[in-house]
Order: sequence, then C-alpha cells, then structure tokens
Amino acid sequence: MLTFAQEANNPVKEWKIVTVVESIVPMGLGRSRIIENMTDVDTEVFRTSRTDGKRSSQRSVSRKELKVDKFDETKLLNFFSGVGINFQNIASNDAMIGARIMELESEGFSLVYVTSGVESHAGEGDSTGLFITRMFFSRMVQVD
Repeated sequence: MLTFAQEANNPVKEWKIVTVVESIVPMGLGRSRIIENMTDVDTEVFRTSRTDGKRSSQRSVSRKELKVDKFDETKLLNFFSGVGINFQNIASNDAMIGARIMELESEGFSLVYVTSGVESHAGEGDSTGLFITRMFFSRMVQVD
C-alpha cells in the first residue's frame, strides 16, 4: 500500500494496487493468482536521474533489493483446460475477483482505475500466455 502524506492530522489518500494474473497455459500447468503487495517501500532508494539523456546509474540498483517479501496471493483457475477454453474457470475467477473487490470496498477502498494486458499464444510451439489486470484502489486515511 502506498500512502502519500500532505500534512499532519489531515486525511491523505492511500493507494492499493491489486494485480490479477490469469494463465492461458492449457492442462492446468500455468499459475493464476490475485497478488497484493503488503510492504511499504521507499522508491527514492531505487531511483536514479539522467542529466544528459544517456548516462544512467541504474546498474547500482540491485534487482534483488527491489523484491518484496510480504505479499498476499489468492489462487485462481487457469483459462484453459485440456480441451480448450474453460468457461467455468472464467466464471469462478470472476467470482473470486469480485469478492475481493467487495472486501476492499468494505475496508473503505474505492476502485479508481483498471488496466490490462495480454501475452498470448503465438501459434504452434508456443503454449504460454498470461492475461494481467491491474486494479488501482484508493481511500482516505487519517495521519497523525
């Protein structure tokens, strides 16, 4: 979750990003999940600046240090079964995602924005693919 402070004793907007990864790998071989970060991070530690548009000190930022240890994951079903697209799996995932949205709304979050992307099956020999949806939630919280 991300909280942006304005002034002490004033409400601030807290953001939560929930990512849904749904596999389109057949036969249950893929992994589909709802992923939620549970770690506060300081992006300043990982940010670098370019002054001439070319030189960067990004190599000094360790990818290992970027990884968070605390996150929630909720198991979902894959889009495909052994014989093709599985509509029951899609409906089951919709029920799980909808239930999570309702839980977050009961915690005071509002769904603000949704974006999605796909890396799809590219023909024979390519049995991989993902459908990713990011949902952005916010709520006002009191900061002391």
